[in-house]
Amino acid sequence: MDWKIELLSVPVSDIDRSKDFYVKLGFTADHDNRVDETMRFVQLTPPGSACSIVLDKNLGGNMEPGSLEGVQCVVADADAALQQLVDAGVEARGVEEYPWGRFVFFTDPDGNGWALQELPDYSAVQPS
Repeated sequence: MDWKIELLSVPVSDIDRSKDFYVKLGFTADHDNRVDETMRFVQLTPPGSACSIVLDKNLGGNMEPGSLEGVQCVVADADAALQQLVDAGVEARGVEEYPWGRFVFFTDPDGNGWALQELPDYSAVQPS
């Protein structure tokens, strides 16, 4: 049986500001529904991803805005991803090189931490 992660909750303090931020990065705005006067369901999907995010403000989660760390997306080109972030006005740490990939790190307006990983070319790696 497959277990597929399809939705991650991102704790935010301002739904509109966060939605604008992620849409500016190329996320598709899938849903934006007001559940009641205090709750709004906003789902966004990164380009090419099978997993979406929901902007969590009053959805019942208990994470503080900005407390999410470690969400990682795989990209084809870390340099191009960094340039896309810079072009969108997002502060990002430059490309960092590790044996397991090239990474770009950034945060959303609330401080939630994201990593973009360019995988190594495993076909070029010699077995040890």
